[in-house]
Amino acid sequence: MKIVFMGTPDFAVPCLEALINAGHEVAAVFTQPDKPKNRGHKMTPPPVKECAVSHDIPVYQPLSL
Repeated sequence: MKIVFMGTPDFAVPCLEALINAGHEVAAVFTQPDKPKNRGHKMTPPPVKECAVSHDIPVYQPLSL
């Protein structure tokens, strides 16, 4: 099945991993834009983006849906 996944926080990563491991084709991932974090305000990607990038899935980060 071809799927477009939408999610951002840590608890969405196991769902994305389960879809990938079940053999579904995840065509794209939509998530919130990277945000500054901690004292240095270093831009940090959402956990779902990190997972998608590690599986070579295209990631889209619109400002709003």
